[in-house]
Amino acid sequence: MTGDDYVTEADRTLEETYEEPMSLAAYVDRIFENPTIASHASKYLLEAIEAAGTRTVVEEGEEKERYRFFDDPHNDGEHAILGNTEVLNRFVDDLRSIAAGRAKDEKIIWFEGPTATGKSELKRCLVNGLREYSKTPEGRRYTVEWNVTTAEADDRGLSYGGDPTAGDDRNWYESPVQTHPLSVFPEEIRREILADLNAELEDHVPLQVDADLDPFSREAYEYLEERYRREGESDLFSAITDDSHLRVKNYVVDVGQGVGVLHSEDDGRPKERLVGSWMHGMLQELDSRGRKNPQAFSYDGVLSQGNGVLTIVEDAAQHADLLQKLLNVPDEQSVKLDKGIGMDVDTQLLIISNPDLEAQLNQHADRNGTDPLKALKRRLDKHRFGYLTNLSLECELIRRELTNETQVWEADTYDELEQRIRQPVTVTVRDQDGTTRTQEFAPHAIEAAALYAVVTRLDEGDLPNGLDLVDKALIYDQGYLREGDTRREKEEFDFDDDGADGDHGIPVTYTRDTLGELVQTDRDRHHAELPVEDVVMPRDVLNAMAEGLAEAPVFSTGERSEFENRVVPVKNYIYDRQEADVIEAIMHEKRVDEETVAEYVEHVYAWETDEPLYNDRGERVEPDPLKMKLFEVEHLGRFSEDDYEGNLPRESVRNFRREKVITSLNRHAWEHRNEDFSVEDVDLTAIPVIKAVLESHDWDDVRRTFEDFDPRQWDDPPSGTETESVKESTIETMVSEFDYSEASAELTSRHVMGQVSYRWD
Repeated sequence: MTGDDYVTEADRTLEETYEEPMSLAAYVDRIFENPTIASHASKYLLEAIEAAGTRTVVEEGEEKERYRFFDDPHNDGEHAILGNTEVLNRFVDDLRSIAAGRAKDEKIIWFEGPTATGKSELKRCLVNGLREYSKTPEGRRYTVEWNVTTAEADDRGLSYGGDPTAGDDRNWYESPVQTHPLSVFPEEIRREILADLNAELEDHVPLQVDADLDPFSREAYEYLEERYRREGESDLFSAITDDSHLRVKNYVVDVGQGVGVLHSEDDGRPKERLVGSWMHGMLQELDSRGRKNPQAFSYDGVLSQGNGVLTIVEDAAQHADLLQKLLNVPDEQSVKLDKGIGMDVDTQLLIISNPDLEAQLNQHADRNGTDPLKALKRRLDKHRFGYLTNLSLECELIRRELTNETQVWEADTYDELEQRIRQPVTVTVRDQDGTTRTQEFAPHAIEAAALYAVVTRLDEGDLPNGLDLVDKALIYDQGYLREGDTRREKEEFDFDDDGADGDHGIPVTYTRDTLGELVQTDRDRHHAELPVEDVVMPRDVLNAMAEGLAEAPVFSTGERSEFENRVVPVKNYIYDRQEADVIEAIMHEKRVDEETVAEYVEHVYAWETDEPLYNDRGERVEPDPLKMKLFEVEHLGRFSEDDYEGNLPRESVRNFRREKVITSLNRHAWEHRNEDFSVEDVDLTAIPVIKAVLESHDWDDVRRTFEDFDPRQWDDPPSGTETESVKESTIETMVSEFDYSEASAELTSRHVMGQVSYRWD
């Protein structure tokens, strides 16, 4: 594209975003065509969230519907909130109740949680989502602007006949608080419009506009009303709202216009922070007959900016003095600029804090009925963000912290997620001399960091016998646990839904800083040909994270001891993952093809059910006992000659075929009972024991396949040996199939062979 093309594209974007101002009557016609554009604040926020749709995720081992809005789709996922789906869903449920005026409409929504749990991302995600939604036809947001000009500097008046410049845009002034266009109408007419609108609205949440004009607009309205009344105008409202005086315009929701954000560093008197302050120089210029003119007010407080959509108090513990003053806003929907000037507000109140706010709120808790903060605590509706307890989500978060990746991970199967979990990461670092070099986090290194962080966040009090915290982490991420040939669903485990999972643990900031230091650290490893010193291995990550606990000020003594003890099962699991990679790379060319597996399954099915079996010529044949035996002995590695009488299976083999193969086929047949079931239609990977044959091998398979292979020779195999040829093909496969670099493949395979050598004989 050329520069002109980009400019044209920008023109088109703005053209689609902004509309020409319209008359009040045209706006009313528009809302009857599309009622959602007239929604009140909480309903508008709800509609913006719902408009993005939903997707299915697995968190804490359970399938949940997640609103895509919280994936920050309009910003390519840059500020997506990872995890905490159940908390966000409850937030949306509360919004639905508030928007409908049911039960929780007097509540102030409160998001609380420890550092690095996504609270700041929530604010950014809300701002991004509302901004982009307001650019869509369904999400348009409207306010009013006024034109009241003076003919002469000392004589305020209406001078459209005498002053040809009176209608210029410079004389139009927008409501500083995004006042709702329907607030221009007298209350009884507004109620009539809303009643007619809601009668046509196919929604359980009715439209509500209870706010009167803001003080700035009221000043213009009253001036026009007084002038036309004196002139004897019979159609007074029509004259006041004539399109030469009043226009309805759309605006893009953003911070400062529709979204108010009070940051921790914002200061000033409570009134200034809430609504704004008087500009005394302007008061002197405006002739207001001895009173304060609302047009001389700044309207830069958080409620003024957030009127119409959303008000956020960030780091609320820094503004605890304001929370009491917000108590009546949800109920009365009004706030005062001054003793004599009030302003109606329509905004969804939301506060964000660390746990220290709760400590402040509970400082008088022992006073029971005389607790001065009791009313405030009753109004706050708390939603707690916790640390992520899903391995895949923590991997995704760590990768975001290390790179510029923003894509939200979506997958149809867990196998797809598993591939992303294990992937390496490369980062470029600059040395002190200004040179740059590439550092590789080897496959499973990010997985190791994420798994360790998750394991420190899990409650071990509800662990069933035989399971450790790594097992629990896998169940939470997959929704099941595979034990040998069996798959146990999460529902089979009695985990405490109200337990302490995610309440504490290693935060992602600690992990990020530790990994950041690792890429700058010189590693004492060398290789004649490969840059092994530029590879960060999983064990490097786990050792650094565990050793760094002692000096990290964010952890208590008890936490350090607890977290250090949890690193061992993570190391064991990650080693198993590396070992599986090496074995599969060794056996890559020896995999059993699916045709051989399918033939075995068909023969077993025919053997058990007497179903007909046909050869390639269409002739009926009997199940071949030799083929089944060879597959079970050589490929499955389950049985030996002693388990057969000749080629006929003994009881143990017959039980295996019925319990492991036929049972899975019968289950598949039952699930597809309304279709014409055929064993040829079965997804072989749906049978656990067959999946294992297709996807995994063990050292017995290696020993059986490569009789002269010796893992003790792996580091420097003698020329011409089988070990040399196996190593060469293994490294090639690890690079081409499993995302390793040559250097990380060398280090990983050496580590695995070093462990295997001890038990090879």
